[in-house]
Amino acid sequence: MLHSFLRRDGMRSNLNQVRKHRQQYIYFSLLRKSSTHQQQKFEKQKKEQNERLLLYMLSLVAGTLGLSYASVPLYKMFCQTTGFGGTTKRLEDNEEAKREMLKPVEGSRILRVTFDGQVSSSLPWTFKPLQRDIKLIPGESVLAFFTCKNNSNKAITGIATYNVQPPKAGVYFNKIQCFCFDEQRLEPNEEVDMPVLFVIDPKFLQDPHLQRVSNITLYYNFFKTGEDDDHDLLRMQQLQESQSSDYPHYGTEK
Repeated sequence: MLHSFLRRDGMRSNLNQVRKHRQQYIYFSLLRKSSTHQQQKFEKQKKEQNERLLLYMLSLVAGTLGLSYASVPLYKMFCQTTGFGGTTKRLEDNEEAKREMLKPVEGSRILRVTFDGQVSSSLPWTFKPLQRDIKLIPGESVLAFFTCKNNSNKAITGIATYNVQPPKAGVYFNKIQCFCFDEQRLEPNEEVDMPVLFVIDPKFLQDPHLQRVSNITLYYNFFKTGEDDDHDLLRMQQLQESQSSDYPHYGTEK
């Protein structure tokens, strides 16, 4: 009887161990399945995040490229309107505004405007002012000339960028007529004189930041343009804006 009892007790013990091992097996099986599921879920989420990030970066690059081309005319309009960064302003077709601006301020200090210019390395032209400088008073309209020659054996179209130093003076430097308002096409070996008619706003004298300024520089830079050379235009603008020179470039006019 005792032997039977011990035998039954041993069987119960073995059965309990079997149940325990089975429970452990089921537990670890479920744990592995859960872990695998979580890993697959994580990898799926990571893949979706990477796809969204790639789409965002591609959109950002495309938007940046589009903005870089669109910013050229937009920045040009902004600079012409505000005279930002030394960019000259174009005199508005407002007769009353013209009359007020074209009133020479008698007895005011004499200003000297110096002219300078150059061409880009890709443009085989010679470009220089016909006069080194001109003395004037605010409100006085002044006519100056630059000469330009095409030294190549083919017709080339160019366009000028421009700037005024010191930059704060650009707000008051108004061009009435200028060759930079249009593209210039020169035939082989053609040479032309290009006029610039401008006036300095009498309000120049009221600016406290310009009280000690009597010398102003009007600077031009010619470079090639045209359908085949739009990339040269953008590259030239980016290059000039990145340079720290005495004559930084901030605008383009046609």
